[in-house]
Order: sequence, then C-alpha cells, then structure tokens
Amino acid sequence: MNRKLRNSDPAEKTSEISLAEFQQVIRRMYHEKDAERGIDGTFMWLAEEFGELAAALRGGNKKEQQEEFADVLAWLATIANIADIDLTEAIRTKYGSGCPGCGRLVCDCSDSEKP
Repeated sequence: MNRKLRNSDPAEKTSEISLAEFQQVIRRMYHEKDAERGIDGTFMWLAEEFGELAAALRGGNKKEQQEEFADVLAWLATIANIADIDLTEAIRTKYGSGCPGCGRLVCDCSDSEKP
C-alpha cells in the first residue's frame, strides 16, 4: 500500500481506496476479533447489515445509505479475510473477462437467467 490510513489526521486520508487496500485495512483493524468469531458468527453480522441497507434504501437519506453500503462491504471483506479469499482476485477471475454467463462485457443473458 502506498499510503497509510491514520486515525490522527483525517486530512491525510485520500479520497480513493482500492478494493485490495480496503480488504487489508479491514484485516488490520479487525482480523483478530473476526477470526475468533469465525465465519458463521460473522455471516450473521453481514446478514444484519443487509437488513439495515434494505431499510436505508427504502427510507433513508443518501448519507445513511452510503454508510450501510460501506458496512455491508466491510463485513463481506471480513468474511473474505477469515476464509483467506482475495476479493480482487475473486472478482478478476469471475468477472474480468465479461459476464460469466454469456462472456460479453455488456451482458446479453436473458432476464430469466442468472446473472
């Protein structure tokens, strides 16, 4: 990582962070507690955050929605860390060459198919 996130001076934080950097930040902040809780317990926290995101999307303001999206992403990164999954590599492998269904960069799958 070519920059450090610090608690002391918010002005030192840059506005952009890659997914890989974010996953490492979450690892540094929480990994010891997360590993102790395990995947099952951590997944329950993620499920709770999905509910909070759903509520924010239905009636919250932009700031609340933004915070809930960040929480969902943080808990997903947490589970990936516990499972020893590199999210960047997972995304690159599955979506880096296009839609996993039709293989195109702009999905041409029928609406009845996943994705």
